[in-house]
This record gives sequence, C-alpha cells and structure tokens, in this order.
Amino acid sequence: MTAAENVCYTLINVPMDSEPPSEISLKNDLEKGDVKLKTEALKKVIIMILNGEKLPGLLMTIIRFVLPLQDHTIKKLLLVFWEIVPKTTPDGRLLQEMILVCDAYRKDLQHPNEFIRGSTLRFLCKLKEAELLEPLMPAIRACLEHRHSYVRRNAVLAIYTIYRNFEHLIPDAPELIHDFLVNEKDASCKRNAFMMLIHADQDRALDYLSTCIDQVQTFGDILQLVIVELIYKVCHANPSERARFIRCIYNLLQSSSPAVKYEAAGTLVTLSSAPTAIKAAAQCYIDLIIKESDNNVKLIVLDRLIELKEHPSHERVLQDLVMDILRVLSTPDLEVRKKTLQLALDLVSSRNVEELVIVLKKEVIKTNNVTEHEDTDKYRQLLVRTLHSCSVRFPDMAANVIPVLMEFLSDNNEAAAADVLEFVREAIQRFDNLRPLIVEKMLEVFHSIKSVKIYRGALWILGEYCSTKEDIQSVMTEVRRSLGEIPIVESEIKKEAGELKSEEEVSVGPAQKLVTEMGTYATQSALSSSRPAKKEEDRPPLRGFLLDGDFFVAASLATTLTKIALRYMSLVQEKKKQNSFNAEAMLLMATILHLGKSSLPKKPITDDDVDRISLCLKVLSECSPLMNDIFNKECRQSLSHMLSAKLEEEKLSQKKESEKRNVTIQPDDPISFMQLTAKNEMSSKEDQFQLSLLAAMGNTQRKEAADPLASKLNKVTQLTGFSDPVYAEAYVHVNQYDIVLDVLVVNQTSDTLQNCTLELATLGDLKLVEKPSPLTLAPHDFANIKANVKVASTENGIIFGNVVYDVSGAASDRNCVVLSDIHIDIMDYIQPASCTDAEFRQMWAEFEWENKVTVNTNIIDLNEYLQHILKSTNMKCLTPEKALSGYCGFMAANLYARSIFGEDALANVSIEKPIHLGPEAPVTGHIRIRAKSQGMALSLGDKINLSQKKTSL
Repeated sequence: MTAAENVCYTLINVPMDSEPPSEISLKNDLEKGDVKLKTEALKKVIIMILNGEKLPGLLMTIIRFVLPLQDHTIKKLLLVFWEIVPKTTPDGRLLQEMILVCDAYRKDLQHPNEFIRGSTLRFLCKLKEAELLEPLMPAIRACLEHRHSYVRRNAVLAIYTIYRNFEHLIPDAPELIHDFLVNEKDASCKRNAFMMLIHADQDRALDYLSTCIDQVQTFGDILQLVIVELIYKVCHANPSERARFIRCIYNLLQSSSPAVKYEAAGTLVTLSSAPTAIKAAAQCYIDLIIKESDNNVKLIVLDRLIELKEHPSHERVLQDLVMDILRVLSTPDLEVRKKTLQLALDLVSSRNVEELVIVLKKEVIKTNNVTEHEDTDKYRQLLVRTLHSCSVRFPDMAANVIPVLMEFLSDNNEAAAADVLEFVREAIQRFDNLRPLIVEKMLEVFHSIKSVKIYRGALWILGEYCSTKEDIQSVMTEVRRSLGEIPIVESEIKKEAGELKSEEEVSVGPAQKLVTEMGTYATQSALSSSRPAKKEEDRPPLRGFLLDGDFFVAASLATTLTKIALRYMSLVQEKKKQNSFNAEAMLLMATILHLGKSSLPKKPITDDDVDRISLCLKVLSECSPLMNDIFNKECRQSLSHMLSAKLEEEKLSQKKESEKRNVTIQPDDPISFMQLTAKNEMSSKEDQFQLSLLAAMGNTQRKEAADPLASKLNKVTQLTGFSDPVYAEAYVHVNQYDIVLDVLVVNQTSDTLQNCTLELATLGDLKLVEKPSPLTLAPHDFANIKANVKVASTENGIIFGNVVYDVSGAASDRNCVVLSDIHIDIMDYIQPASCTDAEFRQMWAEFEWENKVTVNTNIIDLNEYLQHILKSTNMKCLTPEKALSGYCGFMAANLYARSIFGEDALANVSIEKPIHLGPEAPVTGHIRIRAKSQGMALSLGDKINLSQKKTSL
C-alpha cells in the first residue's frame, strides 16, 4: 500500500501550481526560521508526505526544533504530521524516535490549556500503534475528570477507540465510562459516553437507561437521538424488550427537537403496528410538516406519511387524520400542496369526504382573491381536479361542489376554467338529478365567460342538455344577448358611421372639478374619458370573438342552435312557434356567415367553418328524422362511451395498485423464523440507521440484476489499445448529478513511469470537478485513478483526453497516449413520467425544439416496434392500451418522460404497416420529438436512431 492510500482522517487541499521544495531548504526553515516560517515549512512537509514522498531525514529535525514549541497552530499541524508520517521501520517495528514524541504528548495531555488537551485526545483516536498508546493511558484516564467539557468528551472518544482497537490497554473501559456517565452533567459528554456503551457494552447502556427512563424528556436532543437509536437496535435484536421501552419512544414524540421527533416516529412505526402507535407517529409527522419551514423537510416527511399509507392496516388509521393532513395546505409551495392533495385523495372515504370537500371549497374560494403569487392558478387547478375526483367517487358530493366551481368558468386563467368545464361535462352526463342545477348555473355565468375555448365548451353543454322549453328559450336569449344587435354587418357599419358622426359633433363639455383624497383639485374632461369605455362596453363576448376572426366558435354555435331548434320542435306542437324559433336560429347562422365573408373581422372565416354552418342551415330547413337522431342522440352516446372507457381505465389502474399493495401469502409459501434466517435474508429487519447512513454516503447496495451483462463489467470502456505502453480502461459510474470515472492505468513497459497524469476534457454540459493528481508507476505496475464529472443537463456528453508520462532516466520529452472517447448515455438521466392530455398538448405547443426521426427498422409489427422504442428510450406511453389495441395498419401514440433535472421530453409516434409490400414488410413512419432544450431533442433523436433496429440475440 502506498503512502497516498494510507488511511487518513484529515483532508488537505493541495495547490497544484506550486513547485515542490527541496529537503535541504525545508530542514533549514525548520531549524532556523521563526514561528511563521516553521509553520509554512511544516505545511509543505505534510503535503509532500501526502503525495507519497519519503522524508526520513526531517523526522529528528522536527522532534528537536518544532515539537518543543508552544504555538497552537504548530501544535495543530504537528497532530496532522504525526497522523500521516510512517511510524515504523520497513520490518514493522516502531521507530525509536517515536518514544520522544510519545513523551511530548504525555505532557500535552497534562497541559493547562483545554484546547491543546482536547485536540491531543482527538489525535489519539487516530493512532493505530498500541506501543505508543500504552504509556499515555494514565494521562487519558485523568482527563475524564478535567473541569472543561471539551476535554472530557474527547477523553471519552479516545477511550472508546482505544478499547475498540486494543481492548487489553483498558479492559475496564465500559465500567469506567458507566460510572462517568452516572455523574456527568454536560449533554455532549453524556452523549459520547452513552454512544460508547451502546457499541461496547449494550447491557450497561440499558441499565443506565432503565435508571433514568423517566427523565429522558429533560435530556438534550443529541442524547435523545442516541437513545432512540439504542431502543431501535435493542428491540429489533430482542423483540421481548419492546414493552419495556415503547413508553420511552412515546415520550420522545413530545421532544422539543424536530430531529428527535422524526426519528422517534420512524422507530415507533417499526416497533409497533398498533393503531394507537401509528396514529401517534402520523400525528407527529403532520406536526413536523406544519412547523418546519424548509420545503425539503416537508417533502421528506410527506413521503414517510405516504409510505405509512401503503400498508393496508395503517391506511384505516390515517383515514381519520385526513383533516389534519389538510392543514399542510397552508404551505405556499406547490409541490408540497400537490403531494398533500394526492395523499388526502387516496385516504378519503365516505366517512370524511364531506369535511374534505368543505375544506377544499374554502381553499378554492381563497385562491379567487389572491393574485400576487404565480402558483395560485396552478394550485386552483389542483383543487379543481381533486374536487372532480371526489365527486366522481362520491356522487352525493357533486351537488355541493358544482355551484362553487362553476363561478370559475369566467376565470381569466383558461387552464383552471377548462378543468372546471371538463368536470361539469362529466357530472351532467353521469348525474341526471343534477342536470337542472347545472344548466341553471351555466346560464347564470354564460355571459361573463372570457375565454373562447371555454365558451365553446359551455355552448356544447347547453345545446346538449337543455331539455325543457323554458331552458331552450333561455339559451336562445343568452346567445342573442352575447351576439348583440343583428344583422351584425349592418349594425357594425352603422356603428362606425355613427361614431364618426358623433366625433365631429362632440364639443368639449364643461370641465368637471373633483376633489382628491389629499384635498387637491383634479380636473376631468368629459370628452377624453367616455369614448374608450363606450367602445369596450358596446361589444358583447361572442360578437368580440367573431370580430377577432375566431369562427370556430361560430361553427360550435351553429351545432348548438341546430340541436336546441330540433328539440324545441319536438317539445312544442304549435307550428307558428316552431317556425319562429327555427327562423331565428337560421337568421343567426346566416348573419354569422355574412359577417365571415365581409371585411369586418380581423381574419376571414375558414372553409371548414362555412361548410359546418351551411350544413346546420340545411338540416334545419329539411328537419329529417335521421339528422334529428344524429344531432340529439349520437353525440351524447359518443360522450358516454368516452367517459365509460376513461372510468374503466381508472378502475384498472386502481386494481393494479391495490394488487401491488395486497400482501398475499400462498398456502405453500415457506414460513420464515427470525432465529433461523441468515443475516443476508433479514431484509425486513434491516437496520434503518445503517441504511440511511449508507444512502447519505452514496453507498446504497443496489441489488444486481440476475443477468450477468447488467453487472459492472457492462459499463467498462476500453480507452487504449493492448499494445500501447500504457493500457487504460474506465468504469463509468453515473450517480444522479455526477459521474465517477474509475480509470485503471497499467504500465506495460519495463521502465518506471514518472508523473503519469490522466488529462481529461469534456464536451457538452459536463464539467470536470478536479484534475487527477500525477502518479509514479513501477515497471508492469498498475493504479486506479478516480475523476469526478458534474452533469448540468440532459444531453449526450463526451469525455476525451490522454495519458502523459515521463520515462525515468530518459532525456526525451513527455510521452503521450491518446484515449478513446467516453460517450455518456442520456438514458441514465431519463425516467418515465405521466401527465394529462391537456398538459401534453400545452407543452407540445410551447416547446420550440423539434427533431423528426424517420422510422428505419426491421421490426414488422406495430405494437412490437412501439414497445421496443419505449424500452430503449425509457419513455412512458400516455395513449391508453385500449386505444392501441386492435389492428388497423397504422398507429399513433404520445410518449412522455422527464429527466432528473426536471426537463420534459415529448414524443409522438406515427407509424404504419405498408400492406401493399406484403406481410413481411417492416414498419414505416416517423417519430417527432419535442423538448425545451436543443440538446435534449437531439440526444433523444440520436438514441432512437441508434436503437431502432432490433438486434437478433
């Protein structure tokens, strides 16, 4: 093992640009320099030793000229120096000089300054030589009784590490520390002592805890955390102890420290599945979410609540806490609110749905008055969707929800209004008893709708579900009111002429004097303020849409008028009234056609809209029974089919979810006895503390796939040829936001290679964190070099570089071996995700980068090709299976994925099977990819191009 690989506890940043000084100049500085010069020289010595230099000549110089100094900085540096310097001869015996060092440290352990005593004790924790520690034991023991807590707590740590490594030096350590713990008052010292007893002598730790179990609440949070850990370990190792300590955990749920409460709640859930325990833990989690200001903490604790819900027996307990969970909605963060609403929706039952709906209605009304926060609109959408889901699952609630939500149809935010409209459409179709209420409410808000898209939807609903004579006449009145004076063209021309005339006649009226709040006079001219207001007042909504050139709403209106006219004829027997109503509907359509063909609108009417309105006029003039059926029955049937398919899909996904969660034990399943299970089989009894520590260190033990190709070897990239003087290969480990390159470098020559350096550069959104340090390679020796690369976005990156080295004794320049490029795969960052159709369409319209990939494959089946693309791109298919099932020779599907950096990727697959080329013809078509960034769109396109063809195994 080289000096660079020795175990080291102190990390030191080394400036790479400085020239290494010579041993003679260092010796001179250490002997004759002042304190400042000696400090600098000592730092250089430490850096050189860390880089693998051997400086045996300086050891005695440092002992003679530096060790006796009392300067605190030098003392601190000396601790680092003694930690890293080789302390033994090549045959493993302790160097004679170390006895002098040992004596110096014995004096430091008796030093009057508590900082020097404490830091010396910390240094002793890092020593691995029993011969050096033995003479210091009496002084270490004496430090347990020092007046200062800093010395005492470090003395406990020193005794613990010495006892763990060399038990014979202090065999009575547990007893000594137990006595110390009983009399100690300082929280940090008690924590260290208790920690030692947990690991060294658990029985003594339990004895101590038993004596003071009632005072646990009064302890400091650092000690309480250690007590939670002890109880967790003891109860998992010996379940019979649970009854003894569970009360203590309950008490710790009331701790003033959020960290203790969180750990105690987690421990309580693992120790007991009794409803009272689960309720106490869940209540504790909810309090933490509400009181903690950090959104990350809120999200982590919410995840713990969601994990609790996954357990079938715990779900019932959490259902009673839904109202408490909804208190979290007071947090302004959208992500927290989203998770909370989803959790509440999963837990809602017939017992608490009424209360949930009341809270959500209040929240919706609150959002109406708040406009300053950018997420308010999105939050309102979330609330509308949650209420929608509640009403579908619990139809009794729909009557309470609909009147509140329908106010939002006139909202400025189109997305929230569209969600309300979708909900209303589903409710009016499903719940016959609510139809009169919905129609009445729709007629109330109809005139105030501001968005043309919502207007179209409202027209469709009114046309489809107005079934009484009065309602039909109300719809016609509202349409006339919304269109304004007809015929439109004539009235608009008159108005323009009239306005011009009035402008000429206008004379400035008497100036009106007003007094402002501040008591000053303000003048207001009658002429300047009235005209723009008049212009805006005069234009009703539907007329405004038509004059802006949006004639799609006119086509929608024509269909609605046709439906209500046909229905009116079947309801009213009087011919005169029938004809009058019919003529009015036809007049409205004709005047819109006239307007479309005139030059008044900003954009002329399209041919499609003309065809639609003309068809509606023809239907009304002929009134055939076939058309009556198509307009008044089959439209509704189509909606009914769509909603039932949607409901079936939701039920299927819920069924899959519940099947996942149901823990079924088959009759012939083996029974596992805890006492007989091997250590690696105890997955349910894994130590949570150990797992969380490993996760924090990034050492999560992932279960390797059964396929040997999926092991590490699959990610090894060869960088040089076998005949090159230096052979190199890299293992590429992608760890979310950074990539670790573990490069194996092999010296294939018979020479010693000095200053062997791996030089790397990157292309794309990759950034090299630090340059790897140079190495010296003996003949036929090898070494591993690690390099970290940070990743900033999802696009294909390339890492390239070379290995440069000097040959020992050769006069030539530096030698260089160029490395092959390492391509970073985009798939490591892309994860399947889902979104609604409306969100997909919105993103599709917004994203500016599109990459069109032509299908070029040898796969002959459409479905098989789609599955192959999904597998190779990590995307999720948003098109439901039912829409893809069956065979018709072509297929269209929407795919969606999100990167770990939060970037969205959309794809639309349009493929067909060219039947005229025979049954063995491959699939043709194209895939359109859209993304916000160019890199994402291009990288995903490259990935599809590379993996389109199915490789025969």
